[in-house]
Amino acid sequence: MFRNFRPIWLVAVVIVLGIGVYFLPPVHDRLAWRLDGLRMQINYFFNPPYQAVFKPVQIQQDAINAIVNATMQAYALAQASTPTPTNTINPTSTKTGPTPAPTITPAPLPAAVSLPGVTYINQSSGGGWNMCAPTNLTMMLKFWGWKGSRDDITKVIKPGINNPKLSFSDRGRPDKNVMPYELVDFVQNDTDYHAFFRYGGEMGLLKKLIASGYPVIIEKGQYELDPTNKLSWMGHYAFVTGYDDNLGVFIYQDTYPPEGVNGNNRQISYTDFQVNWRAFNYLFIVVYPSANEPDVFNIIGKWGDIGWANRHALDIANQEITTLTGLDLYFAWFNKGTNEVQLIQYNAAGTAYDQASDLYSHLTIPQKDWPYRMLWYQTGPYWAYYYTARYQDVINLANITLGTDQDGPTLEESIYWRGMAEGALGDMNAAITDFKYANHLNPKMAVVIQELQTLGIPPETPIK
Repeated sequence: MFRNFRPIWLVAVVIVLGIGVYFLPPVHDRLAWRLDGLRMQINYFFNPPYQAVFKPVQIQQDAINAIVNATMQAYALAQASTPTPTNTINPTSTKTGPTPAPTITPAPLPAAVSLPGVTYINQSSGGGWNMCAPTNLTMMLKFWGWKGSRDDITKVIKPGINNPKLSFSDRGRPDKNVMPYELVDFVQNDTDYHAFFRYGGEMGLLKKLIASGYPVIIEKGQYELDPTNKLSWMGHYAFVTGYDDNLGVFIYQDTYPPEGVNGNNRQISYTDFQVNWRAFNYLFIVVYPSANEPDVFNIIGKWGDIGWANRHALDIANQEITTLTGLDLYFAWFNKGTNEVQLIQYNAAGTAYDQASDLYSHLTIPQKDWPYRMLWYQTGPYWAYYYTARYQDVINLANITLGTDQDGPTLEESIYWRGMAEGALGDMNAAITDFKYANHLNPKMAVVIQELQTLGIPPETPIK
């Protein structure tokens, strides 16, 4: 009789031993990503993220006009009563901000430029997950002679989930994206250099900067293999270090090239560059030594005025809306919403995002090619809907966005905005839960810390 149980005991022993061996560091490091990939593929199969489509709640505008107007008036009053910070790029920085300088008559640009002194880094080297942002910023700072390391940047802009049992690289995995302002804040607050970002860039402006010795970081969309081994749309930073008018290409350092492709000094046609850059509202980031500030702002001219840059970006979006179709038209409408948010015109922004959502749901390209990760990288719709009292739309959009995350709900920006909307609707328990979870995912996210402190809840101390 007892002999019948021997196979069961043997299986149990093998399972226990297998689990023990799996968690040995050398074995775990080799197998964990494969098991995670398998889990994500299974989840992807049963819950295709591209099928998650946001549809705004049909609201009675007349019924909420009073709330909207009161919200906007209160916000305008707060803005008017708040002293304008000397640093419009990062009000928390101790550095003075750049002052726009008069535009000078431009000299003819050379037909081709490839900046020397670039140290290429592949984001997969040295371990870590989703290392695009810190890797690009490291290359940019190294170009200017910075002595720090990528780890110095990562620990600040990707502190990761607050779990001491996880390795440094594993803690950073849930942070899928680093926002442009986080890159700029690091430069402003943690180095001796200066930085800014703007929307509404143009290829001619990038060439002008590069020809003057200033490389740029841009954010763009592209299709690449994701962890489920499927080709899908993602956001990606690119360190642009040259151009060639004869070939019609920009030269950039691709930190995450396709397998078998050298990411150093990759070329991309002007046409493809424009299409990919459009997905991020023509955003560009410039880093420079503080002593070079007058030179930089002479080069960029009107873009030195952030208000002008936002209005210019809106003009671009409005123009593209009249000429584009399909996915490009979706991006143009989304950009219009983003620029309206930057100009604190939230009603107009919400309408633009609504139109973008409608276009998205009717795209004629294969569903697998839909940019379902858009809200992983850009949070403008949350601003627009929240500041027009469309709180349920904020919650619905956050839920849909979080549902596309194959790692589970780890997008701290979406969790934060869902908490804000829940609090506005009076569900404080849900709001506090979301704020605490967002703080656990990224214990350095300032707006979450502020909300917790306002509620009398001590935020978590980040692991060093």
